[in-house]
Amino acid sequence: MSTELFKNMAQSIIDGDSDVAVELANQAVAENIDPIQAITDGFVVGVNTVGEAFANGDAFLPELVMAGEAMKAAVTALEPEMAKRGTSRKMLGKIVLATVEGDIHEIGKSLVGTMLSASGFQVFDMGVDVSSARIIEKVKEVDADIVAMSALLTTTMVKQKEVIDMLDKEGLRRKVKVMVGGAPVTRDWVQRIEADGYSEDAIGAVNVAKNLMGI
Repeated sequence: MSTELFKNMAQSIIDGDSDVAVELANQAVAENIDPIQAITDGFVVGVNTVGEAFANGDAFLPELVMAGEAMKAAVTALEPEMAKRGTSRKMLGKIVLATVEGDIHEIGKSLVGTMLSASGFQVFDMGVDVSSARIIEKVKEVDADIVAMSALLTTTMVKQKEVIDMLDKEGLRRKVKVMVGGAPVTRDWVQRIEADGYSEDAIGAVNVAKNLMGI
């Protein structure tokens, strides 16, 4: 019965076990289970469980990272079947994600990207040390709903404001929401640069993104 399979899928994410997650994804395909259902009723349940545990302080960063990796592996394994069936997950929105220019911190940003993808957002991760002009270019290219920027140095935080100013100049600010994050970022800073949302961690970022999309 697939209920058991879905339970095991969720558990594989909770355990952060990519190998088992892939195995179960392949099993779902073999048993002709709709890949979208496998993601929604199986793997995502695990992601949410780990996310809640992390938010409550019952799980820690390494577990969150491993859960994110397992989720990524499972979705990748299911992609060929989704393509074959011509189905794709209902995407919640398009997010351009980057660590701003002059800053090469990767881990927090990547984790946010993984969690946003796992939750159903289409994420365009531009990497680290990305200039404001390139971020704006990407926003236009993919018709993004949200820009999410990370900065871990007080000296690079100003780049978050620069992107907001450029969005304004381009007449995109009303359409594109801006999320910022990173160790030095505070609520006061968010208000000062007039960003739309801010989160201290990856799970929080997912909730902020959903709120900004009105979900």
